[in-house]
Amino acid sequence: MAIVDDRTSSDGSSGGGKVWGLFKLPFRSTNNSTTHTTSSSSSYQIEGSNPHNNINNHHSSSSSTSVSSVARSLLPTRRRLRLDPRNKLYFPYEPGKQVQSAIKIKNTSKSHVAFKFQTTAPKSCFMRPPGAILAPGETIIATVFKFVEPPENNEKPMDQKRKVKFKIMSLKVKGMMDYVPELFEEQKDQVAVEQILQVVFLDAERPSPALEKLKRQLAEAEAALESRKKPPEEIGTKIVGEGLVIDEWKERRERYLARQQVEGVDSV
Repeated sequence: MAIVDDRTSSDGSSGGGKVWGLFKLPFRSTNNSTTHTTSSSSSYQIEGSNPHNNINNHHSSSSSTSVSSVARSLLPTRRRLRLDPRNKLYFPYEPGKQVQSAIKIKNTSKSHVAFKFQTTAPKSCFMRPPGAILAPGETIIATVFKFVEPPENNEKPMDQKRKVKFKIMSLKVKGMMDYVPELFEEQKDQVAVEQILQVVFLDAERPSPALEKLKRQLAEAEAALESRKKPPEEIGTKIVGEGLVIDEWKERRERYLARQQVEGVDSV
């Protein structure tokens, strides 16, 4: 049914009003219905999405730990230790013998750091120490022992060194404490892999800068180990027997009085 507007236009014709009446009202009706449909559709989506959001929230809360671990693994590793050599372990090549390597480890962070060695060949390799806790700026030279197996079936040293790898891991700790390997198990999310070390064999009969440096580091490590074995020097008091404490000043005074008595008897 057509709707006619009785109002006349300024030029007296009624055709313009009739056209306006035919298109104006349906346009308004269409716009309103579209707005209403859109609003109702939006409200439906919001209300209908609540159960889905609840499911997602439950799922995200249950997997928050794994997501944070993955995100942490994607971040670049911040080094806490400085290694020398940086990514290699040099061993003299002496088949059938146990040989040694050394690596200097320095804590370059502002907190105490625990480090730990791992190897793919625990039966033929061991480290001294296998782990420790370093104060900020502290340095230690660790020694690595390895048994070099005799070559089999024309095996080359290059083939042997590819079989064995070492890994140094670090963990930030609150302060100086006794080192226990369980620290790395209890705080797995905070453990960082500092470096994976490759084995490099050196000709023991041919002098080289790497071989000379290795000998110096081994000598420093041995000297440090011997100094740790020595008991602390006794200062002030000393213990003689069980529970008898003699003060050095008191001991000197008694010797002085004894000399005075002897001199007095001689004079008489």
